[in-house]
Amino acid sequence: MGQDQNFDILWERLQRSAFRSTFRLNEKDLTYLHNKGMAVVLAHARDFIAARLAPALPAKDGKQTPWRGHPVFVAQHGTATCCRGCLEKWHGIAKGQALSAAQQDYIVQVIALWLERRGGDSGGGRA
Repeated sequence: MGQDQNFDILWERLQRSAFRSTFRLNEKDLTYLHNKGMAVVLAHARDFIAARLAPALPAKDGKQTPWRGHPVFVAQHGTATCCRGCLEKWHGIAKGQALSAAQQDYIVQVIALWLERRGGDSGGGRA
């Protein structure tokens, strides 16, 4: 099974979650995403992941990702990449050890998928 198929399976699982499927970008987030562009927003995602999730024992784990204020934060909650507990439950990434570069790249790819499907490069509409 290829990575695209794995992402499709993950997307379906997330959309079946009553909680995860409720997250949407508001107009301010959409404007920010379109004005800055996907590349810049994903660079921010890489920085957020490196600072807030990558350590083995992140500060304030479980509360380190704000609910709003940046499209990436909304995407993190929508994709269960917001804390180490969600990463373990939804993505099989164990708590208690630092994230590898490959794991960080995976998380950014999941966030990119969500942003594209929720109004990024797909023409501005909401999926």
